[in-house]
Amino acid sequence: MNAYPKANLSQNQTAIDPFRMVAAFLIVAIHTAPLSTYSETADFLFSYCLGRIAVPFFLMTTGYFALGPLIRDSNSSGRSLIKGMKKTALLYLAATLLYLPVNIYSGKLPALKDLFQVLVFDGTFYHLWYLPAALLGMLLVFLVAKVCRPRTLFFICAFLYLIGLLGDSWYGLIEKMTPIKVFYDVLFQISSYTRNGIFYAPIFLFMGAWLSCTRIHKRHDASMVYLTSALVCLALMLGEGCLTFTLKWQRHNSMYLFLIPCMYFLFQLLLCLPGKSSPFLRKITLLIYLLHPLVIILVRGFAKATHLYDYLVENSLFHYLAVCAGSFIIAFCLTCIQDKILRRQLPKIYNINIK
Repeated sequence: MNAYPKANLSQNQTAIDPFRMVAAFLIVAIHTAPLSTYSETADFLFSYCLGRIAVPFFLMTTGYFALGPLIRDSNSSGRSLIKGMKKTALLYLAATLLYLPVNIYSGKLPALKDLFQVLVFDGTFYHLWYLPAALLGMLLVFLVAKVCRPRTLFFICAFLYLIGLLGDSWYGLIEKMTPIKVFYDVLFQISSYTRNGIFYAPIFLFMGAWLSCTRIHKRHDASMVYLTSALVCLALMLGEGCLTFTLKWQRHNSMYLFLIPCMYFLFQLLLCLPGKSSPFLRKITLLIYLLHPLVIILVRGFAKATHLYDYLVENSLFHYLAVCAGSFIIAFCLTCIQDKILRRQLPKIYNINIK
């Protein structure tokens, strides 16, 4: 008998898709530091603590919509997984080619000996690490789910996250423990960070997949419980971020202990709130994620050409808003053009599958 319960029948009528836009702009904040002009502390809390909910959210949506049905169906084969992974791999390839000229111009093409590390763990551009992490994490969770019950799979994913945590924001805790540090020194020869598809992605993919198998009751009292719990966990995560930063433990700041319960309650809250599935919004947020580093370059170029550098670049908040606006406008226009082409070429299929 399958250990995973039946799917939630109302999974598309939630606030998940509307929240994608919030998460996309938080990712832009991580790469633009919007409050750094005014307060380094405020910027750290906003960009590198609060902003860290964005990537886990997208991993959980992948687990919820893509991975959940696969591990829930005991008869599903690796072919179904490979089919889904192929789309992400092609997207990764396209994004790699898109940023290839930038890498060439900046002299950041990886050496041949580092190619495996860059492709599988670090990403071919600084924001593209998410795609191989999602691919590797999905493969790992799917394979382990075939031989382990959900509780065991959760503990495995949590243990992997703990290993990653000690190599990330809690690194200072083990930095002077020689035997453990030797392990991480070897690990960092393979992957520059522990926020990758082995240590970081599996726990959030699993939580998303598990919640897709759990019936959600949309009650006001339940949503208030999840909101309160999410805010409490978020406050604890901010405190954890301040503590590890003050103690100079952080080698990086992508992974926090309280990020896990914070994301669990936040996702439960989004499942309780009313909303509507929006493929159009999904395309826009995906393009914002993919294109915002290019927009950062364009904003800098535009600012120099128009003598607005002090406003659009030196002022971190205006810089962030300009990048957000530019990313959204380009993503919106490209999505409209794509949808218009699809409507002309495949009207019947488009109306059935997209609308």
